[in-house]
Amino acid sequence: MSDMLQRIVKPVLLLVLLVLTKYTYATEGMWLPQLLSGLNEKEMKGMGMKITAADIYNINKGSLKDAIVSFGGFCTAEVISEQGLLLTNHHCGYDAIQKHSSLQNNFLENGFWAKSAVEELPNPGLFATFIVRIDDVTKAALQDVKPGMSERDRQSAIDKRLNDIKQSARRESWQEVMVKPFYEGNQYFLFVTETYRDVRLVGAPPSAIGKFGSDTDNWVWPRHTGDFSMFRIYAGKDGRPAPYSKDNVPLKPKYALTISLKGLKQNDFTMVLGFPGRTTEYLPSEGVKQTVDVLDAAKVQMRDAALKIMDGYMRKDEQIKIQYAAKYAGTANYWKKWMGEMQGVKQTKGIAKKLQYEDTYRRMMETNPKWKQSYNGVLDSLNEYYRQIQPYAQTRDYYSELVKNVEIFTVGDRLINFLNDVHERGEGQYESMRQQFLESMQSFYQNYNASVDHDVCASLIDLYAKGVPAQYAGNDFARIWQENNKDGRALADKLYAATSLTSPEKLKAFIQQPYNTVIAQMWSDPATRLVMATRKGFVDNVSKPLADIQANINNLQRTYMQAQMDVMGSKKNFYPDANSTLRVTYGKVDGYNPRDAVHYDFYTYLDGVMEKYIPGDYEFDVPARLIELYKKKDYGRYGVNGRMPVCFIASNHTTGGNSGSPALDAYGHLVGLNFDRTWEGTMSDINFDPSICRNIMVDIRYVLFVIDKYAGCTRLIQEMKII
Repeated sequence: MSDMLQRIVKPVLLLVLLVLTKYTYATEGMWLPQLLSGLNEKEMKGMGMKITAADIYNINKGSLKDAIVSFGGFCTAEVISEQGLLLTNHHCGYDAIQKHSSLQNNFLENGFWAKSAVEELPNPGLFATFIVRIDDVTKAALQDVKPGMSERDRQSAIDKRLNDIKQSARRESWQEVMVKPFYEGNQYFLFVTETYRDVRLVGAPPSAIGKFGSDTDNWVWPRHTGDFSMFRIYAGKDGRPAPYSKDNVPLKPKYALTISLKGLKQNDFTMVLGFPGRTTEYLPSEGVKQTVDVLDAAKVQMRDAALKIMDGYMRKDEQIKIQYAAKYAGTANYWKKWMGEMQGVKQTKGIAKKLQYEDTYRRMMETNPKWKQSYNGVLDSLNEYYRQIQPYAQTRDYYSELVKNVEIFTVGDRLINFLNDVHERGEGQYESMRQQFLESMQSFYQNYNASVDHDVCASLIDLYAKGVPAQYAGNDFARIWQENNKDGRALADKLYAATSLTSPEKLKAFIQQPYNTVIAQMWSDPATRLVMATRKGFVDNVSKPLADIQANINNLQRTYMQAQMDVMGSKKNFYPDANSTLRVTYGKVDGYNPRDAVHYDFYTYLDGVMEKYIPGDYEFDVPARLIELYKKKDYGRYGVNGRMPVCFIASNHTTGGNSGSPALDAYGHLVGLNFDRTWEGTMSDINFDPSICRNIMVDIRYVLFVIDKYAGCTRLIQEMKII
């Protein structure tokens, strides 16, 4: 760090910048792996890394990137054996585990372990994607972009070029190509990928281990969750991607991670590779303020109400608990994250720091006539557009949360879209399309309960009506609201008593009628009437102004991004925001101080699991077998001095999509599995602060202990390379 500081000039003008960015070079950043040698390798080695950038990303031989996959497009997983064995989070495999579960074979509650290859379970629709190569195609992508182009014309010109780029990209016949924008569209990179679509469930601990602490502990440290599950990639006999077949064979990967039992100590180097979903690190101050003060608050309010209702039903009914387990977890995940984000930005004075950064940026811009000519007024205009978009963005989030959490809106939306498709293709297609639509709805109704949905609707409609100004909700919604005395429960009572959307039988009977009859009756069914009313209000009053202002924001955000790199580029390296592409982040093992007089250590142990143990509780129950092993201190080679490590934290910069990412030590060995962030640091998506931003990982020794000593699935241990 001292070498870096000596290189930076020290006028008073830059003091604020130094305070803001001194940690950027230590922990912050989601870096593109192919650029590490030029941007990060020296620093990473200075922090303790023992391998090279070429060991992480190499297109000529197997490297770490060849063991990392995008798991289903929503998580990360890593290859941990020469037989295509994958390790990811329990919550990443949760949906697959749930689909294989029933009251008779409840794999969520009891766990699942395939004792042989023939017992490994296929998962239609699940895939694993490897990155083969990453190329910079910026020059070709922006070749036809001219100054003064509208956003639409600019994107159209880029899209035409991108199509040519993808068509001409060098690749094998079984490989695919995608191109994505970076730095707000100032740069473009091409990715050659291989996607395997035969991914089978191999093992998962019971939820009492894999989801221990459930929603109470979610986003919280100290954590004691064995958040892992195991899958296997199968390929055709030629080793290439192939659809599911009993004749497929386990994949022989280009690279499989080596597992280390050494563990970590404070300040040890750690590295995480994965596919982070989305961040917005370069928002202006008004964008940050709007996110935490307005948008997060609206979404938290809506989800808080829905979760309380689901939780009440799930605690009383085991069938509903199974039906709503994945829904509840998905809804609660970001509900709690947004609360932490609001608190974290406030606690670290994130908005004030952003304003300081902007002040420094303005002062530095003034020192260069070229910068001043190109970028003067850009930041001020961008902040003003964020002020203009606020009421529309808030309404969008209220509407989005209503549609997501009231499931009858899901049915209504799908029904409307189905009927629109019939209209476009011709009424003669109605009968065949009707059957396809009904079949597509079967899986939805398997996990639907009208009583739960009724109560969620009653509560959320109240919040929607109070939170969305009348001019944005629209006249049709206002009439329905007035007809029901502005009472969400009265509206829900009437709606669920009369609608045809609350069961597959009623829906089938409704659309068995002639097409024109169904169209005519759409406004008489109270559910479809409400769905159409809220949709119309959003489209008529919010959608267009929101899109228009957002286009202006996108344009200026891209210019502001380039301005920051030009003006501040000599003082810091800029990493692109996450966009579900392969990234590398690195940091050090360390605790933190979340509030006055409180310090959190960086490791947890099985002792903590037993301290939290509440017999019979759905969040904190502990399996009898685990209690037995704990009492005997029977940890095998995985324990340390009579204790069983469970989880640890470090300052790696992660986000959604990094779930399941491998935590690697200085030698590139697997030492843990990323699954969460600390609650106080969830604001790292918009405001990374090294003082409290920590990622949470389950220690690989706990994973292996559960597989080996708890489950007795030694065949999996035997195929891993453990040192």
